Amino acid sequence: MTGKPSSDMIDFSYYPGCSMATTAKECSLSLIQACKYLGLNLIELDDWNCCGSSSAHCIDMQLSFELAVRNLTLAPPHRPLVVMCPSCFRNLRQTKHHLAHSKKLQELVARRHLNPVADNLEIIHFLSVVGKMDLKKLKAKATRSLKGIKIAPYYGCMLAGPPPFKPEPGDSVCIERMLEAFGAQVVLWSNIRWCCGTFLTASKPEVARDAVNTIMESAVASGADCIVTACAMCQINLEMRCTQEKKIPILHFSEILAIAMGADENEWNTWFRYHLVDPRPIFSKLGG
Repeated sequence: MTGKPSSDMIDFSYYPGCSMATTAKECSLSLIQACKYLGLNLIELDDWNCCGSSSAHCIDMQLSFELAVRNLTLAPPHRPLVVMCPSCFRNLRQTKHHLAHSKKLQELVARRHLNPVADNLEIIHFLSVVGKMDLKKLKAKATRSLKGIKIAPYYGCMLAGPPPFKPEPGDSVCIERMLEAFGAQVVLWSNIRWCCGTFLTASKPEVARDAVNTIMESAVASGADCIVTACAMCQINLEMRCTQEKKIPILHFSEILAIAMGADENEWNTWFRYHLVDPRPIFSKLGG
């Protein structure tokens, strides 16, 4: 069963970031596909660069700022800028916040890039976009029920923080609301916002390993068939660093959303071949 793209598309600028273009390519592919069904047209920023949210901000804060600023100067002010990666979202939002509170920085950026960052540029996380949608309409539009699948939603820690640098308050339960609307059974578990070790996976992998094993053990104990996350860094850490004997698949929220909205098995296989733990057996439970 294949869904149909919406005929009335709403334009958004789209910043993929490094992870979505490389280690989490399947997240970007499924995100774009899901958005087509949702009536959202993602227009990728031309010639975007790393936002400096990984290594740069630890080594050179000025470099991190300059990297993020360049991306913001590329974003048209008349379209909201959608970001899926929580780390990228936070860094871009933080940079915009610093600019808004410094006339000197604004003038410096305008001279250097010959294009100022628009005061009214809206930077939003994808969860904030879908969180504002009418659940009844989305449920009616979905072509596939997720009934029969037990899912542990996982946000990680990067979507938490002070108000200027995190999504809208209601987005903290957006994944659960969506999954339940599509018929999935959302399990209760204790590590829904537990840190996975994020970028310590590169410098101190043992720290990430211990954090990931705690998360996986908790999800398995809850009876979940899989974990669904909105963070590409969390997804790869949970797959790559887990040393538990019992593992369950880690799905991107965009993948499960696209599947519910009508993506076919050929599209699933394109995304799932990037996974270290094969999610396909889970979906044999689905009727349609």
